[in-house]
Amino acid sequence: MKVTACRKTHFNATHRLHNPNWDDVRNEKIFGSCNNPNYHGHNYNLIVKVRGEVDAQTGYVMDMKVLKDIVKEHIEDRYDHKNLYLDVEDFADLNPSAENIAIKIWNLLRAQIDEKYELSIVLYETERNFVEYDGK
Repeated sequence: MKVTACRKTHFNATHRLHNPNWDDVRNEKIFGSCNNPNYHGHNYNLIVKVRGEVDAQTGYVMDMKVLKDIVKEHIEDRYDHKNLYLDVEDFADLNPSAENIAIKIWNLLRAQIDEKYELSIVLYETERNFVEYDGK
């Protein structure tokens, strides 16, 4: 029997949705106010889901303190209070949409979390706008 253990966290970051291959008119039409040349910010909420067998010795799927430390080191410290477009190498050539941020986060976590666990994340950009990614 498998159980999903979840860790919720948050980070604050600014970004600008912009395609440098398009002119200003097209960027404005596609991205609207999210294309503001002075950027805009979000209070992102992140849910990390780890699914696996419950360990008979600990009763855990995964030690939540270990998961907390991984998320802090590889996600919060990397993205919190940053301009994703300017300060984070991950988005040097990639539009920092919620979808692309979620994929980057999943890849960063996948490299740190044992493959025996299934991994998915949910990233809330706003209370009503969120994306989910499971590596597929």
